[in-house]
Amino acid sequence: MESFDYIIVGGGTAGCVLANRLTANSKNSVLMLEAGGTDSGFWISIPAGFSKLLTNAKYNWRFQTEPEENVYNRTIVVPRGKGLGGSTLINGMIFVRGQAQDYDLWAQMGATGWSFQDVLPYFKRLEAFEDGESELRGGSGPLHIVRVAERPPISEAFIEAAKQAGFPRNPDYNGASQEGFGYYQVNQHKGRRWSAADAYLRPALSRPNLKVQTLAHVTRINFEGRRAVGVRYRIGNEEREVRARAEVILAAGAVQTPHLLELSGVGDPGTLASAGIPVFHALPGVGNNYIDHFATRMNWRVKLPVTLNELTRGWRLGLAVGQYFLTRKGILTYGTGLAHGFVKTRPELETPDVQYFFMHASYANAGERKLDREPGMTIGVTQLRPESRGSIHIKSPDPMAPPAIRPNFLSARTDQESLIGGMRIARRIIEQPAMDRYRAYEMNPGSNVNTDDEWLDFARRNGQTIYHAIGTCSMGKSPRAVVDERLRVHGLEGLRIVDASVMPAMVSANTAAAVMMIAEKGSDLVQADAREKVS
Repeated sequence: MESFDYIIVGGGTAGCVLANRLTANSKNSVLMLEAGGTDSGFWISIPAGFSKLLTNAKYNWRFQTEPEENVYNRTIVVPRGKGLGGSTLINGMIFVRGQAQDYDLWAQMGATGWSFQDVLPYFKRLEAFEDGESELRGGSGPLHIVRVAERPPISEAFIEAAKQAGFPRNPDYNGASQEGFGYYQVNQHKGRRWSAADAYLRPALSRPNLKVQTLAHVTRINFEGRRAVGVRYRIGNEEREVRARAEVILAAGAVQTPHLLELSGVGDPGTLASAGIPVFHALPGVGNNYIDHFATRMNWRVKLPVTLNELTRGWRLGLAVGQYFLTRKGILTYGTGLAHGFVKTRPELETPDVQYFFMHASYANAGERKLDREPGMTIGVTQLRPESRGSIHIKSPDPMAPPAIRPNFLSARTDQESLIGGMRIARRIIEQPAMDRYRAYEMNPGSNVNTDDEWLDFARRNGQTIYHAIGTCSMGKSPRAVVDERLRVHGLEGLRIVDASVMPAMVSANTAAAVMMIAEKGSDLVQADAREKVS
């Protein structure tokens, strides 16, 4: 049987970082197994291509939640990237670290060594920020980070309106303070998407100690005694096995990592029994503590023909395509957010609790990413640190069957209050004089929505996840924790988890940046533990 020192399960965001850092030591042999394909495709490098990729089954697992009463029994799509680079192939490229207090909270919850001062060196190590190196930012890392380059007058009007409403302008929300408004920072390089595969995997592919196997769906972790010694995987109809001499590292993400553990008999005994899986190792926290960002999209009709709704049609789209391929500039460089806002919905809060995504566009069908035909603008509103907790659990012993995703959105009263407050503030911003030139009328939820109950009803009927699943194999020392502070699975040997599932609590941010930081630090932990065993 083929064997390697390390087997990385998942070629996504964390997997790409791990593959690069572990193979930098020529003594390590590494196999990466990715269920999707390569990161090739016409739309992948074009930033605006995310709208095509988010509905494409070739690049997106297209998971869905179970119907839940909190959202009137709707099913909600949960996109997860499929292919080398993972969700950085299909996401909006927005780079947000979160607040220092987020990571300090992790440490207080038992994740020793993960305070902000502990993780800051890893954020700096991964960054190639356009402003260069500073006390808080990195300038020479593999991940290119730039501010949105295209800044139409309507976005400047939005930022000015926020100032008129009493909020500051902030040129670097990843710096000393997150609060305020400005332009998003994105993972782009010379007008192209810069994914984890671009930043980390591609530079490592020529190394003889790295093997990458795509279209390889891992179906089970193999154990000898309490030690993980390899995995079983499927390519087409062919079953294969491979051994790990040092460690199996799960980097399949917050949806698929707990699912694979449960397929392997690791999890809550009752959950495993209900799915017909024999219990190998009881670990009740597996699949629990699921957290995601729930967002509403408020939109307004715009008076002038200056929005993407009309700029992406007919001859205007032809001009935009020509401009992009000649200059790597123009509207095809846009991701999911143009201007940002981080606000406190209550004055007694220490830090912002709501994030805004402003875009001069509006969807006729958000699920299908179809734009309105008339001019429109949208503010996405999300609570930064939701307290609602859900679960992701196995439904069937069939490894190809998706798990049951139950987010339990808006079950916590704090989540409801923050989201309602954030939507009220968004309306107040758009009603400022700076937006008079553009604002026609509010389409959703509409001026007839004013009471807390009406706002909450709108959120329940229309809100969606914004694809930030975390927490389902959380880190810590409690009985519900799945991994320790060195990301080793409790009670087992040779098995580590390095992905979004280990986050014990949500960060005040889009999660890609935190996942890369976890993988950077995780790669150091793996190699430090290996050196300790040798010595």
